[in-house]
Amino acid sequence: MPNPLAIRIVAIVVSLVFTIASWISTGNPEATFLRFFSLAVFVATLAFTVWEKWAWKTRPAQLIATVPTNVNGTWRCILTSSWVDPVTGQGIEPKKVYLVVRQSFSSATITLISDESRSRSSLARSVREDDSWVLHYIYTNDPGFSVRDRSPIHHGSGVVQVIGRPSFRLIGHYWTDRKTRGDLVSDDYSRRHAEDYASAAGLFKRDCAGGV
Repeated sequence: MPNPLAIRIVAIVVSLVFTIASWISTGNPEATFLRFFSLAVFVATLAFTVWEKWAWKTRPAQLIATVPTNVNGTWRCILTSSWVDPVTGQGIEPKKVYLVVRQSFSSATITLISDESRSRSSLARSVREDDSWVLHYIYTNDPGFSVRDRSPIHHGSGVVQVIGRPSFRLIGHYWTDRKTRGDLVSDDYSRRHAEDYASAAGLFKRDCAGGV
């Protein structure tokens, strides 16, 4: 979301430049256009908001290399983890999880939902590395109460590479403060945003019938 103060500062600077330039060139500062200052700020704010929330995701904008690749939606993924169950001493099989990405032009939030826990990003951003876009994020994992004896709340970070433009696959890896790490590979995608594990599973069942 554009910062209103930043927009006002830019508008003030532009107004001062025009006023000073007219003063220097004509010897008489032209400031009558300043009566449209409030309108200019409103239009600038509206333009920034439209770009931030929507316009950057359009097909023409996505052709611009410096615009982040749009990955908004829910990604069904296979997670492979090095975590070992402290009760059984056994590792876990690869499992199905859902990566929910809510993204604007300048920011992003990432939520990873499994059948036992939910990881929410406290910081996330899209970064262009070489010729592709990558999501970097820091998160807190909040397991369900029934599994916290063997899987306590923990923190971690991850990196997800966006494949394709438009995007068609995410490939990532993560590591945690409990000294575990893992890989994440998507195998399906929906433009919709799931809220929990059950709704995500239902989302993909519906999409199988009607497409994404």
